[in-house]
Amino acid sequence: MMPGSNLFAAGAVLTAVMLLPMNAAARGLSAGKARKEAERLRTEWLRDVRTGYESSWQGKRLETGGRTMPFDYIKYGPKPAGGYSLYISLHGGGSTPSEVNDQQWRNQIRLYRPEGAIYLAPRAPYDDWDMWFKPGLDDFYRQLIRMAVAFEDVNPDKVYLIGYSAGGDGVWRMAPRMADAWAAASMMAGHPGDVSLLNLRNLPFMNWCGELDSAYDRNLRNRERGQELDSLQRADPEGYVHQTHIVAGKGHWMDRADTAAVSWLQQFERNPYPRKIVWRQEEVVSPHFYWLSAPADELEKGKTVRLERTGNEVNITQCDYSSLTLFFSDEMVNLDKPVIVKSGGKELFRGKLKRTKRNLQRTLNERGDCRYMFPASVRVRTDNETPRSGN
Repeated sequence: MMPGSNLFAAGAVLTAVMLLPMNAAARGLSAGKARKEAERLRTEWLRDVRTGYESSWQGKRLETGGRTMPFDYIKYGPKPAGGYSLYISLHGGGSTPSEVNDQQWRNQIRLYRPEGAIYLAPRAPYDDWDMWFKPGLDDFYRQLIRMAVAFEDVNPDKVYLIGYSAGGDGVWRMAPRMADAWAAASMMAGHPGDVSLLNLRNLPFMNWCGELDSAYDRNLRNRERGQELDSLQRADPEGYVHQTHIVAGKGHWMDRADTAAVSWLQQFERNPYPRKIVWRQEEVVSPHFYWLSAPADELEKGKTVRLERTGNEVNITQCDYSSLTLFFSDEMVNLDKPVIVKSGGKELFRGKLKRTKRNLQRTLNERGDCRYMFPASVRVRTDNETPRSGN
C-alpha cells in the first residue's frame, strides 16, 4: 500500500508501515537491532504522516468522520533542544449560535502564550454543550498531535491540554479519557460533571475556578473535585499530582489569574511507561491505555484495571476483563531476562519475550504514536489458558 492512499481518510488509523511476512517478522531481535528498527519505522511513519496530512496542516482544517475542525496555531519562541511543546487550547461557548462559538475561538487563539511551544486552538466541530468530548473527538485530538509532531517537530511527550469554560468542560472529560496522550492538563472555569478522576493517576492536573462562579455550581463542584484529588493523592502519594485554585473574589472570568497554569504545566513530561497504572473506561471506551490493551469486545464504561510493575515483575491487583495484553520495551524491563506477570498471588506468566519487527510495526500502526511502539508483548488470562507472547 502506497503512502497517500486511503490511509489518511477521515477517522482512519495510520497504517502506512507494511507488515512483514510472519516468518521474517517473528525472528527475535537484540536490543540494539530493535532500537534501530524502531527508529527506521519512526522515520517512515513521520514521512507518511507528512504526506497524508499535508493539505490538512497547510489549510489548518481537519476532517474526520464527516465533521470538520478548523484550527489555528502560533509558534512562540525558538525551538528547544528536545523539540517544541504543544498546547491544545479549547475555547468556550457551547449551545449557542455558531457566530458566538466562532468568536470564542478567535479569543482563545491569543489567550495564552507558552514559550518554546506550538499553541494550537481548534474550533469545535459542534455547537453544543458537549462540543469538546462527544464520541469521535478522540480521533481529532490524536490527529492534531500527529500533525504537530510531524510538521513542527513537537516532542510527543510534551503535549498539554487546556481549556476555558466549555473548553474546561472538555478538559475535565478528555484529560482522564486520553490520559496516556497528555503530559499535563489544566481546566479553567469548566464543570466536571460526573467524570471519574481515577485515570489521572499519572497525569498532573490543575483546576482553576472563580470563587463567585456559581452558575451550574461550578465553584462548588470544582472545589469538591479538588478535594477528591487530595484524597486520591493521600492514598497514593506518588500519583495524582495536582493543584486546585479557587480564585478569591472572581467570577467566571478570572482576570487571567489562570495564566499561571502555563508555566506549571511546562515542567512536566509524559511518562508513556508508568510503573503503576489505574485504568477505568469512560463513556467513550478505548482498547489501549499506556502499555496495556484489553479485549475490544469486552470494553464497557466503568471496567477497571490496576497493576504495578517492579523490575521485570508485574502484579495485577484488579482486572475486569477475561484477558489483558501487556506491551514491553527495553526502557521498561530487561527483555534479556524473564518477565513475570502475577495476579492475586497466582503466577500467570513467566518467560523471556522476543523482540520482533512485527510487534514494533503492529503497535505503531494501532496506536499512531511513536512512543507506544513496543518490540514485545504477552497476553495473560486468569483462567487456565496458556499465555501467548506477541510476535
